[in-house]
Amino acid sequence: MGIFGKSKKSSKKNPDVITEPVDPGWIRSARGNFLNLLSMDPEEAGLSGKGGVYLVWHGGVRPEWLYVGHSNDLAKSLHEAGNNKEIGSFEEMGGLFVSWAFVLHDYRPGVVRFLQENLPTIIPTANTYDDDTMPVPVFSPGKEPKAGGAKGAPGQPQ
Repeated sequence: MGIFGKSKKSSKKNPDVITEPVDPGWIRSARGNFLNLLSMDPEEAGLSGKGGVYLVWHGGVRPEWLYVGHSNDLAKSLHEAGNNKEIGSFEEMGGLFVSWAFVLHDYRPGVVRFLQENLPTIIPTANTYDDDTMPVPVFSPGKEPKAGGAKGAPGQPQ
């Protein structure tokens, strides 16, 4: 199995090494847009008790990636992000957007490490990973392979 799945912990001692970027399946609305962090309801989205990786950014004239993290309970983490004053301070710059992907537990730190190292997030991740954590290359939201024909999000960083 790849890096996708439910929030159950893997029984593998060493997860497979992933060297080529993969599409983790960043979640969008039914209309194909990314969700507004402050107006979406994580429980209504069915995220209570589900794990994965999430990314927050602000829109506007100069969109920027704000924060990347991983969690065993995405609903709780997205509420915390929405209530975070540092993240909230960027709302007036074009809105706050969020996407998440369901990633197996063993791969989450590597995905976060890859995104943190390759996207200039303003707020460093609070998730820790060891120096020997292997980065897991993934496409960022809106940068999925062209074959899927995915639309970009309003105010998405480039």
